[in-house]
Amino acid sequence: MAHLVASFESTPDGDDDGDAKVGIILELEDHLSDPRALTLFASVIADPAEHDLVRIECLKILRLQPPAAADDRRRIGRIIADTLQPTEDYLVRQYAAGALGPYAQEPGVFDVMSSAVTGDDDIDVRHNALASVIEAGPDNRTIALLHQLTNDPELAAAATRTLRTWL
Repeated sequence: MAHLVASFESTPDGDDDGDAKVGIILELEDHLSDPRALTLFASVIADPAEHDLVRIECLKILRLQPPAAADDRRRIGRIIADTLQPTEDYLVRQYAAGALGPYAQEPGVFDVMSSAVTGDDDIDVRHNALASVIEAGPDNRTIALLHQLTNDPELAAAATRTLRTWL
């Protein structure tokens, strides 16, 4: 495990479109229960200077495998939510919006998700944030948000369809 983290940290940002680092991230996927792997994933996602494809790979993995420990889930949820800043790479923002669902109950995450789905300038961020809202499941906040989206020209059909399924 330590050798994988060290290998990642010593791999230069080369001309391989991040392939070497993505390969290491994929090897680390099975070690997310180790705090060193999770810390590396968190730092990669939070680092705007890191190659976008490496950050996206971490987002995809943590969407499907959210940390079991509440503190870790809170920390990762916040980091993912923070990547929705307009100054971030557009692809990273799109994947981050789609990765928020498992973290919707964490402090501040739902508000960021709600803001993205209702007002982001990138329609793909909005669609992916809607997928995260749906993944989060029915509760008072998600139902109210979907009701609001029934008047949205881009997302009304999906919001209405989801409400019919949930209610």
